[in-house]
Amino acid sequence: MKTIEIDDDLYQYIAGQTLQIGESASDILRRLLPGAPVKAVAISAERKNIAPETVTTKLESQETPASQEAEVKSEAKTAVAVKAGNIFDLVTPADLQTEHNIVGRFLYLLSVLARVHKKQFHKVLDIKGRNRLYFGNSAAELNETGTSTNPKQIPNTEFWVITNSNTTRKKMMLTETAIKLGYSAEDAERIRDLL
Repeated sequence: MKTIEIDDDLYQYIAGQTLQIGESASDILRRLLPGAPVKAVAISAERKNIAPETVTTKLESQETPASQEAEVKSEAKTAVAVKAGNIFDLVTPADLQTEHNIVGRFLYLLSVLARVHKKQFHKVLDIKGRNRLYFGNSAAELNETGTSTNPKQIPNTEFWVITNSNTTRKKMMLTETAIKLGYSAEDAERIRDLL
């Protein structure tokens, strides 16, 4: 196995494409990149309780019919629809550990919340401080409400968030976001504690 360095925003995108808990970055890339080896089918086989060796053998000999590959892609889409119920279905400790700082984890968690709650995520725009906006539609909009806001785009969304606040404030923002998206107070605290 080789190690490569990638930009944070690219990593966030890759992590945002996770279909199941524990799915590795390599498996995600195999699924997303055209022409990549299709070893990722073994993951789908495990969900169907098919021995991975059987699938791997078929793939290595390139005898997998196109209809089987289409079935696997269809199953993957179904898995996303089923798993998109809440953030706890998608966030893994491994994903959080790969983020080496609070800002990275903060953006990652917001990105997952946005992906799970696409139609409701605009509600974060209502979360504000006494004198400044916490969320906005652009960096300029956030910069207008305060100095040193250090706005960053939430990966895979059109929304921006200030990142120059302390960890306590970031936790409060995550808690309020979760509550706006319909999580119970208890679950909102669990999301906060992921930071």
